[in-house]
Amino acid sequence: MTAACADLRKAMFEALTGDAALVALLGGASIFDRAPTDATFPYVTFGRTSVFDWSTSTERGLEHLVTLHVWSKAKGKKEAFAILDAVRGALQGPLVLDSQHLVNFRFELAEVTFDDDIAVHHGLLRLRAVTEDAG
Repeated sequence: MTAACADLRKAMFEALTGDAALVALLGGASIFDRAPTDATFPYVTFGRTSVFDWSTSTERGLEHLVTLHVWSKAKGKKEAFAILDAVRGALQGPLVLDSQHLVNFRFELAEVTFDDDIAVHHGLLRLRAVTEDAG
């Protein structure tokens, strides 16, 4: 189960860091599993990933709910929404997984809020993927 999740996240990371439009919006490939303390805004981080059994009587499969976070200190929410759109666009192409077959990959939710405590716009993007063993 964890190997499938790692495989999916690796493919997503490669798609995000390889997308020129997203990298330009971020001012570099600022996409992290966990942001370093000195990370420059804006940036994207991987958040929670929940994995559920999606097996049938004939196929072994997993459902992954993946959350990505966008962090922006720009005035207003425009930059955060633009980055969310670019992230979604970067993940529209076919993702290539090493040990899994990607059955389904779709957008579930996007939102942007302002966190008063740290004065940052926080964007959230949730995606759903279903994978099966490739072999």
